[in-house]
Parts: sequence; structure tokens; C-alpha cells
Amino acid sequence: MRTVGVEEELLLVDPETGEPRALSAAVLARAEQDEADQDVFEKELHDQMLEFATHPQTDMESLRAELGRCRKEAARHAGEIGCTVAALATSPLPVSPAVGVGRRYQWMAQEYGIATQEQLVLGCHVHVNVDSDEEGVAVVDRVRPWLSVLAALSANSPFWQGKDSGYHSYRSRVWQRWPSAGPTELFGSAERYHRRVAEMVATGTILDDGMIYFDARLSRRYPTVEIRVADVCLHADTAVLLATLARGLVETAAREWRADVPPVDHSVSLLRLAGWRAARSGLSGELLHPATMRRMPAEAVVRSLLDHVAEALEETGDLERARETCAALLRGGTGAQVQRDLLERTGSLRDVVTECVRHTQE
Repeated sequence: MRTVGVEEELLLVDPETGEPRALSAAVLARAEQDEADQDVFEKELHDQMLEFATHPQTDMESLRAELGRCRKEAARHAGEIGCTVAALATSPLPVSPAVGVGRRYQWMAQEYGIATQEQLVLGCHVHVNVDSDEEGVAVVDRVRPWLSVLAALSANSPFWQGKDSGYHSYRSRVWQRWPSAGPTELFGSAERYHRRVAEMVATGTILDDGMIYFDARLSRRYPTVEIRVADVCLHADTAVLLATLARGLVETAAREWRADVPPVDHSVSLLRLAGWRAARSGLSGELLHPATMRRMPAEAVVRSLLDHVAEALEETGDLERARETCAALLRGGTGAQVQRDLLERTGSLRDVVTECVRHTQE
């Protein structure tokens, strides 16, 4: 059974005002004093962000438990210096992001200007192990059409600088400003994948292969395919759903590759449109169906995703739970809808943030 790991980026906020706080260095220092949390939490581009990564897991209940523990530990360490954490993919309240002082971050600020300054966006990355780079690239080629559906399920960033963006995932639109971000063409082999990465680095437009921000890529540190399209999810159960579906997609793609089933050859242009539609609509309207690239109700597209990975999920015992969580999201809405409902009820973006702090630790 393939292992799965999840990386989450959390927003550091004031527990009373809901405003983002640039305190990641202090939170990391407290975490380093705790032997159990050494090497769990990491700094990110902006000082208002805190990242953690789970261990590789095969059992989704174990993954859910570790996600919950890491979120609670992040809140505990943050609380010791007067802030807390919220699983929000953008700040609902206005913020002036503070770029970290490291050499890498300063290079990015110099090279990309305001695009770096505005990248206070928080994502969820899922790692699924693969047997080789050749298998990994075959997977990357075959999961491309389905990634926009994962993005829609995770949508959790409706607000930007104190205003409703009109999107369910505005984070993804901001993320697209990086020159290497987004969907990719078909690679066909590991050799072509690595050659393309080397060519991109050689342009000098990106610093190194760590700045290859493809929607799905080979991890530079682990023997995994890393799927990078999702907002950080308000609820840990949604993050587990993403991990479940990602593993199902990887396993299904690998089986297709071994059976000589060719990947669907959608153009990057169409994949970008599918990503835009997912960001705009979330689960509240229509999505582009991965097979036809035509608009269909979100519920039907999610059902097609579940059908596509059903065999793989049935074998790992995850199918019914995935169906139940998808149904709950379609009924109750994604994190973006929860945030909008909170604003309608309370009339206060501050209350949106403070209530989402509670959701983060459930």
C-alpha cells in the first residue's frame, strides 16, 4: 500500500483581533525546545506562516490523528507567545506580509517584486510514494485532468485584503503569479521531465529545482509525487479526503501506465481553464469535467472522480469514507462557504477568523 504524507501551512493570527502576526521565528523557537516537535515545524516565505509535515502513513485514521495533533501542537506553541493558528488559505483581514530574512526569500523578493510580497497564501501539499521516477512521471502525466477537482474540494480562500474576492479559492489565483506554477504538458518519460526542469533552472528565472511549482511534480526530497493544487483546508477531515483521493489517483494512474493506457492529452490551456473554474466556483456551481472539458454540475464531476479511483480506494478500505466526506462537503460547503456563511451571520471578518481558529483544532 502506498504511503501518504501531508504538508500544511497555517496562518499565525492574534487570538483577539484575528489579524495576522509575523511571529513564525518565535513559534519555531518554542517548538524546537520540545523534543517531540523538533523537525516537525518549518519556516515559510512569510513570517505570518507556519508549516508542518506529517510522517508517511498508510492508514488514513493514523493520518487524521497526526494532522490533529500537529494542528493542536502548532496552536500550543503559538499560544505560548501570544498568538494562535488558523487553517485559512488567505487572510480575511487586511495584512502587510513580512518576507522572511533568509537569502532565498530575499532573492525571491528582489527578483519577483510585488508578486513575492503578495504571496501570503497557504496551501496543502500531498505526497504519495512511487517506485521510481519513471512511474512518478507516468503518474504526473495521468493525474493532470483531475487536479482541478481536488482544488475545488479544498477551496478555502474567498477573502483578500478585507474584501470578498468573488472566488472560492483566490489563493490559487495568487499562486499562479509564480513563473513556474501551474499545469504542465505531457512529459512522457523521466528523462524528458528532468531535462525540462534543468532547462527551466538554466534560464535563471528560477533559483533552483525547488522552485519548480508544477501542480504535480516529483518531490526533490522524497520518493514521491507531490500534488500541490489544494488550499490548506479548514477542517482536518477535508485534508484527509484530499490525501485519500490523491493516493487513489496515483495508484489508478500507475495501473494505467503499467497497462499501457495512454494519458489524456488535454492542452495546458484547457487545464488552466479547468483550474480557473474550480477556483471561481468551488463546489457551488459548475466545474469542467476532466474527460470532456465541458461544464457540468460540481456534484457530477466529484462523482466522476470517485468512480475513477473507486477500485483503488476499495482495496485500501477508504471508499465509503471518501464518499461520505465528499457528500458532506457538497451539502455543507467547503471552507470558503463556511467563511462566507460566518460573515453573513456575524457581519465581522474578525469573527470569521476567530471562529475558524476553533474549526482548525476540531
